[in-house]
Amino acid sequence: MARTKRTSPAVEFATTRISALASIDTALDLGNGKTLVAYTTRKEMVKGLNDSYNTELSKLDGLLNDLKDEEKKLQTLSAEMLAAVGVKYSKDSSEYEKAGGIRSSERKRSVRKPKTTSSPN
Repeated sequence: MARTKRTSPAVEFATTRISALASIDTALDLGNGKTLVAYTTRKEMVKGLNDSYNTELSKLDGLLNDLKDEEKKLQTLSAEMLAAVGVKYSKDSSEYEKAGGIRSSERKRSVRKPKTTSSPN
Protein backbone atom coordinates (compact mmCIF):
# COMPACT_ATOMS: atom_id res chain seq x y z
CA MET A 1 0.00 0.00 0.00
CA ALA A 2 1.46 3.32 -1.03
CA ARG A 3 2.22 5.90 1.60
CA THR A 4 0.09 9.02 1.49
CA LYS A 5 1.86 11.93 -0.12
CA ARG A 6 1.61 15.24 1.65
CA THR A 7 0.53 18.62 0.46
CA SER A 8 1.65 21.83 2.08
CA PRO A 9 -1.10 24.16 3.24
CA ALA A 10 1.62 26.72 4.04
CA VAL A 11 2.80 26.69 0.39
CA GLU A 12 -0.76 27.01 -0.90
CA PHE A 13 -1.42 29.92 1.48
CA ALA A 14 1.87 31.62 0.53
CA THR A 15 1.05 31.29 -3.17
CA THR A 16 -2.20 33.14 -2.63
CA ARG A 17 -0.51 35.74 -0.45
CA ILE A 18 2.24 36.31 -3.04
CA SER A 19 -0.38 36.99 -5.70
CA ALA A 20 -2.08 39.49 -3.42
CA LEU A 21 1.19 41.23 -2.51
CA ALA A 22 2.28 41.37 -6.16
CA SER A 23 -0.89 43.30 -6.92
CA ILE A 24 0.43 46.03 -4.62
CA ASP A 25 3.92 46.17 -6.17
CA THR A 26 5.89 43.49 -8.04
CA ALA A 27 9.09 44.78 -6.40
CA LEU A 28 7.54 45.13 -2.91
CA ASP A 29 10.11 45.78 -0.16
CA LEU A 30 8.73 46.11 3.37
CA GLY A 31 12.16 46.49 5.03
CA ASN A 32 14.17 44.16 7.25
CA GLY A 33 14.63 41.71 4.38
CA LYS A 34 10.90 41.26 3.86
CA THR A 35 10.72 41.48 0.10
CA LEU A 36 8.41 39.79 -2.34
CA VAL A 37 11.45 38.10 -3.90
CA ALA A 38 12.58 36.67 -0.53
CA TYR A 39 9.04 35.51 0.24
CA THR A 40 8.72 33.82 -3.15
CA THR A 41 12.15 32.22 -2.75
CA ARG A 42 11.23 30.80 0.67
CA LYS A 43 7.92 29.47 -0.68
CA GLU A 44 9.70 27.75 -3.57
CA MET A 45 12.28 26.25 -1.18
CA VAL A 46 9.52 24.76 1.01
CA LYS A 47 7.69 23.51 -2.08
CA GLY A 48 10.90 21.85 -3.27
CA LEU A 49 11.40 20.16 0.11
CA ASN A 50 7.82 18.91 0.06
CA ASP A 51 8.29 17.57 -3.47
CA SER A 52 11.53 15.86 -2.43
CA TYR A 53 9.77 14.32 0.56
CA ASN A 54 7.02 12.93 -1.66
CA THR A 55 9.60 11.56 -4.11
CA GLU A 56 11.43 9.80 -1.29
CA LEU A 57 8.13 8.30 -0.11
CA SER A 58 7.62 6.87 -3.60
CA LYS A 59 11.15 5.42 -3.55
CA LEU A 60 10.46 3.90 -0.13
CA ASP A 61 7.26 2.35 -1.45
CA GLY A 62 9.26 0.72 -4.24
CA LEU A 63 11.91 -0.45 -1.80
CA LEU A 64 9.25 -1.92 0.49
CA ASN A 65 7.72 -3.80 -2.46
CA ASP A 66 11.16 -5.20 -3.34
CA LEU A 67 11.72 -6.21 0.29
CA LYS A 68 8.36 -8.00 0.50
CA ASP A 69 9.08 -9.87 -2.76
CA GLU A 70 12.49 -10.98 -1.51
CA GLU A 71 11.01 -12.06 1.84
CA LYS A 72 8.49 -14.26 -0.01
CA LYS A 73 11.32 -15.80 -2.03
CA LEU A 74 13.30 -16.42 1.17
CA GLN A 75 10.31 -18.05 2.86
CA THR A 76 9.81 -20.30 -0.16
CA LEU A 77 13.50 -21.24 -0.14
CA SER A 78 13.33 -21.96 3.61
CA ALA A 79 10.45 -24.38 3.05
CA GLU A 80 12.24 -25.97 0.08
CA MET A 81 15.42 -26.43 2.14
CA LEU A 82 13.48 -28.23 4.89
CA ALA A 83 11.67 -30.35 2.32
CA ALA A 84 15.00 -31.25 0.69
CA VAL A 85 16.39 -32.36 4.07
CA GLY A 86 13.24 -34.47 4.49
CA VAL A 87 13.80 -36.08 1.09
CA LYS A 88 17.50 -36.72 1.65
CA TYR A 89 17.38 -37.94 5.26
CA SER A 90 13.62 -38.75 5.69
CA LYS A 91 11.05 -36.82 7.64
CA ASP A 92 11.62 -39.03 10.67
CA SER A 93 15.36 -38.36 10.93
CA SER A 94 17.22 -36.34 13.51
CA GLU A 95 18.68 -34.26 10.65
CA TYR A 96 15.15 -33.21 9.69
CA GLU A 97 14.51 -32.22 13.29
CA LYS A 98 17.81 -30.28 13.43
CA ALA A 99 16.75 -28.39 10.29
CA GLY A 100 13.59 -27.25 12.09
CA GLY A 101 11.08 -29.88 11.09
CA ILE A 102 8.94 -32.04 13.35
CA ARG A 103 9.74 -35.70 13.01
CA SER A 104 6.80 -37.70 11.70
CA SER A 105 7.03 -40.12 14.65
CA GLU A 106 6.64 -37.17 17.04
CA ARG A 107 3.60 -35.64 15.42
CA LYS A 108 0.50 -35.83 17.54
CA ARG A 109 -2.51 -37.34 15.91
CA SER A 110 -5.68 -35.38 16.50
CA VAL A 111 -8.25 -37.34 18.43
CA ARG A 112 -11.81 -36.73 17.47
CA LYS A 113 -14.33 -36.98 20.19
CA PRO A 114 -17.43 -38.91 19.25
CA LYS A 115 -20.52 -36.79 18.85
CA THR A 116 -22.84 -37.16 21.77
CA THR A 117 -26.54 -36.99 21.27
CA SER A 118 -28.33 -35.34 24.07
CA SER A 119 -31.49 -37.00 25.15
CA PRO A 120 -34.32 -34.90 26.50
CA ASN A 121 -34.84 -35.25 30.28
